[in-house]
Amino acid sequence: MSRIEILAPAGSPESLRAAAACGADAVYLGIDVLNARRNAANFTRENLAETVQYCHIRGLKVYLTLNIILLEQELPMLVEVARAACEAGVDAAIVQDLGAAALLRRCCPGLRLNASTQMAVHNPEGARRLEQLGFSRVVLARECSRQEIEQIVRATSLEVEVFVHGALCMCVSGQCYLSSVLGQRSGNRGLCAQPCRLGFETRASSHALSLKDMSLIERIGELEALGVRSVKIEGRMKRPEYVAAAVTACRDALEGRPIDLEGLQSVFSRSGFTDGYYTGVRSLDMFGIRGKEDVTAAAGVLGRLETLYTDPRRQVQKVGIGLDFSMQAGEPSVLSVADCDGNTVRVEGESPQAALNKPTSPERAEASLSKTGGTPYRVERVSCAIGPGLMLPAAAINALRREALSRLDGLRGRARTVPFDPSGIELPAAPEAAVPSIPALRVRLNRKEQLSEPLWREAGLVTLPVPELVALFRAGQVPEPLVDRLCAGLPHILFEGQDTLRSQLAELREYGVRHAGAGNLGSLEIASGCGFVLHGEAFFNAANSETVAALARMGLADLELSFELSLDAARRLRHPLPLGLTAYGRLPLMTVRNCPVRVSAGCRRCGEGENFVTDRKGNRLYASCDYGMTELYNPVPLYMGDRLDELSGLGFYTLRFTTEDAVECQRVLDGYRTGDAYPGKFTRGLLYKTIL
Repeated sequence: MSRIEILAPAGSPESLRAAAACGADAVYLGIDVLNARRNAANFTRENLAETVQYCHIRGLKVYLTLNIILLEQELPMLVEVARAACEAGVDAAIVQDLGAAALLRRCCPGLRLNASTQMAVHNPEGARRLEQLGFSRVVLARECSRQEIEQIVRATSLEVEVFVHGALCMCVSGQCYLSSVLGQRSGNRGLCAQPCRLGFETRASSHALSLKDMSLIERIGELEALGVRSVKIEGRMKRPEYVAAAVTACRDALEGRPIDLEGLQSVFSRSGFTDGYYTGVRSLDMFGIRGKEDVTAAAGVLGRLETLYTDPRRQVQKVGIGLDFSMQAGEPSVLSVADCDGNTVRVEGESPQAALNKPTSPERAEASLSKTGGTPYRVERVSCAIGPGLMLPAAAINALRREALSRLDGLRGRARTVPFDPSGIELPAAPEAAVPSIPALRVRLNRKEQLSEPLWREAGLVTLPVPELVALFRAGQVPEPLVDRLCAGLPHILFEGQDTLRSQLAELREYGVRHAGAGNLGSLEIASGCGFVLHGEAFFNAANSETVAALARMGLADLELSFELSLDAARRLRHPLPLGLTAYGRLPLMTVRNCPVRVSAGCRRCGEGENFVTDRKGNRLYASCDYGMTELYNPVPLYMGDRLDELSGLGFYTLRFTTEDAVECQRVLDGYRTGDAYPGKFTRGLLYKTIL
């Protein structure tokens, strides 16, 4: 089995050259559209083929980032980018959007798909669902522990990729809506404004949503032993010196040399590094910001780190070659070169002459043939067959070598095109699901205490978290007419406890519960096959018709669209199943594994009311914990009770109750009955805005 892959970020041509020179095995890069680092220098559709050729000559694979949520009008652009990617011969596409994945499977099934960390796959069930969807690799959530990584590797045939160095988002990737809610700059679409790095306060921290950078470089050997196939360096927005330092550190770790972590920390860090998620020690020590001392530390190392990729003597030659040289009387000299990938070239040069003084010895010929500095080629073997008494000038042997390596460049850089069939793109228009004249009302609660008879009599579907629903039945508090309306709300993030969840779902089926809600591939996999009617939640980030159709094929009966989608965009989607939107509630801003309230005040104080993080304006982001995860909510609720008529064209709308008690829930419900204005501060969310 080949060694673990070192995967480097290439946010610019300079960073790409740094990655290649320092020994990366692969790079991930984006072009000017449809990638999650749209503010990076990036590449273009026009130079993509040239970029891939450059990498393939040097022994690097190229993974194209198409890792954003797509809007409906961007689907034709995806097709054109896919065509360019196939013509250029990229080695894989990194995808977040389920609709994008489905479209790529149809028009270019030979293109490998890597599931982006933005898909928030973090358990064996999610990985198994990706297998069914035709993916080749999964990029795991950065919050996985060592044990969880090992479990996923053992449970799937997919290649497993993990982040080994770089920035840590506070939120599980793909589940953050903070930037879009605050300023329409969506992290799910590559334009995150990073408001989490600003001042958010708790009892113990002035920057309670900012984590240190992660580094597992010293554990690369351990990750390789677990069966991890690729280790990924974060940083497409960072300078080439950072890329050079990180790739070199990974290569040193893999080959047993000392690691320059001090230089790596100097070039970029946020108060140092953390491995807290990997070790499972999720403490206050994981938090950090980029202070003045972090910035000034870089000045002293940039020049030294630049030589890692600019000094030809330090360049890593990744491509091993063997050379066979023949020099016989009366015949042209011949050099054959074979590389480690099976490419071979044969070139002829000058015929040798009778030696007047010193004949050309095998040692002298080998010395000339081995001068491959400045090329990607590492000479592993030289064989010389030289007739007696013959001489060939060193310049002629050098010319022979240069010609052979140039031809080898041509072979290695030739376009490995992927078949692209445009006939697989167009599908018949999806059948329109029946839409009621007035959207149906649904309710999602956080706690069983929020449930009241007026509420459940009005709602067509009432969702409660699975443990709350189990407790409700065990307490004998479920009226018979309510049973058919109850929905088991599965966690959209579940790192552990899957067996307990399955047991609880089986118990709910025995109580007569027929509905289950899922917002992640892992939870969908768990609920599938249990006999439930499946309802898709907004955490799937569905924002286009292809994603809706893909989720319908997975067995969903209906689907709540992304929190980031506007009303107008939602109404324009083709829909083979009923679609809905959240029309009330404190929108979830983040789903976090290291709770900033817990590490600051403790769970007891949280339970006593200190369950919030405060922003710079004094607004409170309330925290709610479930399944070992913490949800942070918007300070003010989304409200549409006075504009219900504008929800026409949808199949349903959802009222999401989080921090409210039963009385407040009833008051909100009354407002939706009567069409009253909201009595306090509220927001329309993103329903009348277009995310960037």
